[in-house]
Amino acid sequence: MSVAGLPQPLQNLVEELRRLPGVGEKSAQRYAFFLLRRSPEELERLAGMIGALPGAVVRCEICGMIDEATPCRFDRDQSRDPSILCVVSETPDVTVIEQSGEFRGRYHVLGGVLNPLEGVTPDKLNIDSLVARIKKDHVTEVVIATNPDMEGETTALHLKKLLAPLGVSVTRLGKGLPMGATLEYADEVTVANALRGRQKA
Repeated sequence: MSVAGLPQPLQNLVEELRRLPGVGEKSAQRYAFFLLRRSPEELERLAGMIGALPGAVVRCEICGMIDEATPCRFDRDQSRDPSILCVVSETPDVTVIEQSGEFRGRYHVLGGVLNPLEGVTPDKLNIDSLVARIKKDHVTEVVIATNPDMEGETTALHLKKLLAPLGVSVTRLGKGLPMGATLEYADEVTVANALRGRQKA
């Protein structure tokens, strides 16, 4: 859709910015004009960082988290408890949980949540490797930390049923996270309370 009154290069930028999650037309225009006011050096530095991303980060071969190397920093850390896994939807959720200071186990990143309407079925998520990892590493507890919304709850229920035959304790984040909340935007205290109050799934 053409943005009336803007030069074509700015229109193109606005359209690209609108592809970012949660960014509408007005926000995209604000970001575009903000960037326009930056110096050429600042824009070159930003463009360089964006361009370098594909070669600078990788997905961990063990847990699926995005990091600078594989295995990731958490799977290399021998001080963390490998018998407890925290299952999250995406890498940003790991950052939120780490900031709470309450979890010293390891992580497993699904790469999304179940959403059949959008074609996200169990085979599209990092689930098979989770099952294999539980068996291999003698995991005793799996903390499901998907968001408390419809897709997150559906994913948690699917995992609970799938993991039941393995004899592993499956828990869910407890009090502190209201229904419909997004883990990525929760504060550290809320996440810490939810971890401390985790319950049987």
